[in-house]
Amino acid sequence: MSGQFVHCDPQEIASLFLFEKLTPQQLGQLCAEGGVERFDTGPVYAEGDPASCFYVMIEGTVVLSRRVGGDDVEVSRTSQRGVYAGAMQAYLGDRVPQTYTNSMRVTEPTRFFVLPAQAFSDFMQEWFPMAAHLLEGLFFGAKNTQRAIGQRERLLALGSLSAGLTHELNNPAAAAVRATATLRERVGKMRHKLAVIAQGHYSREAIADLIEVQERTVERVAKATALSPLEASDREDELADWLDDHGIAEGWRIAPTFVQAGLDVDWLEQVAAAVDDDILPGAIGWLNYSVETELLMDEIDDSTTRISHLVDAAKQYSQLDRAPTRVVDVHELLDSTLLMLSGKIGPRVQVVKDYDRSLPDVPAYPAELNQVWTNLIDNAVFAIGSTGGDGTLTVRTAREGDRLLVEFRDTGPGIPADIRGRIFDPFFTTKPVGEGTGLGLDISWRIVVNKHHGSLQVESAPGDTRFQVLLPLTAPEPEPENAPGTGTAPATETAEEPA
Repeated sequence: MSGQFVHCDPQEIASLFLFEKLTPQQLGQLCAEGGVERFDTGPVYAEGDPASCFYVMIEGTVVLSRRVGGDDVEVSRTSQRGVYAGAMQAYLGDRVPQTYTNSMRVTEPTRFFVLPAQAFSDFMQEWFPMAAHLLEGLFFGAKNTQRAIGQRERLLALGSLSAGLTHELNNPAAAAVRATATLRERVGKMRHKLAVIAQGHYSREAIADLIEVQERTVERVAKATALSPLEASDREDELADWLDDHGIAEGWRIAPTFVQAGLDVDWLEQVAAAVDDDILPGAIGWLNYSVETELLMDEIDDSTTRISHLVDAAKQYSQLDRAPTRVVDVHELLDSTLLMLSGKIGPRVQVVKDYDRSLPDVPAYPAELNQVWTNLIDNAVFAIGSTGGDGTLTVRTAREGDRLLVEFRDTGPGIPADIRGRIFDPFFTTKPVGEGTGLGLDISWRIVVNKHHGSLQVESAPGDTRFQVLLPLTAPEPEPENAPGTGTAPATETAEEPA
């Protein structure tokens, strides 16, 4: 959609925060290459179209949306003056597809400063070459972040685990999104600070010294160690006093960031010795943005690493792209299931792993065994929760003759004697309506006994209930094709609440 061209006033353009530090000559170049356009209510550009322009809103209201499946989902709505959108990656050239990554529309007559994508790219490369290199690195890093986060959507097919898994993924994903948004703001401020420094007519040596200080600062950030709250508070006071003494505005705001990055007064003295007094305030401000970007990138790295671990656990749990039967390490299966269920287990249940790591791998159907672990862990967590207090779930592995034992022990109330013989019956459950199907233990028994030629048994007393899975260490015989796996469950004298 094309707008109506109106007069481009350099003074008005200078009032937008993106351009407020530019020189009159640069503002003139902007107005010469771009222009102010007025758009009536409706679409401005559509997601997927060639990204031909960079838009900065002067006045009005914009709505950004993304296509998710077959729907347009609103991701942002704002009337904030100076917000920008459009061809923001034009400086990357043909290394990435230059298309709009969202759709933009206006809900009232709105004026934008509109700059052609090529002009935007040229100005970035000419005016802010260092910032352009930094943004290139951030962009490609963000793409990897988005790729990791995108795995989350495919994990929703994990059925009953989807809600808990989504909760677990949302925490690091939201942290990465918040950090990315803040990072974009900090990079913008760093770009503006660079423009200020570039206008200062500093010598080549002074700029080189400043860049060298920045490199040493980044190295300090990478080696930072956590301080105790008291130590951090004392160091913040020391740094704030130093900054105030040297005429640095808002030292109290900058000091906590420097402390988090492992910087101290000695480091500030080194910075002061490396640069001239007249550029020290600008240097400290620029280095503050550098430190903030490093810390934010660390946060994104931590969040996406967490996401990666969850994705790996989901693949291990679901056994995607794996043969239906193979030799497996039961501890890997147990760990992936516990991680997948961590959201459901919650903080009130302490999980204790009592593994015998010397146990050999066993031939098994791993996807089905993970279903067994899920059912037994779910029952244990429900039993502990029914007491209204905290409890412990102990997962133990051991060798018993020619079989491998996997035991799930919980500190719940135990199993009433009058239902102990019924727990493996299909559709029998003690859970409230809607919370249990009564098939969990029936299915688990069939998987263990019919498919793996093992056994599933229970020992129960108040505060000590144990489900024990025994698996043969040798491969089971192939299951006959006409065997539906509907064997009769064993009679038992002890039981627990079935799934």
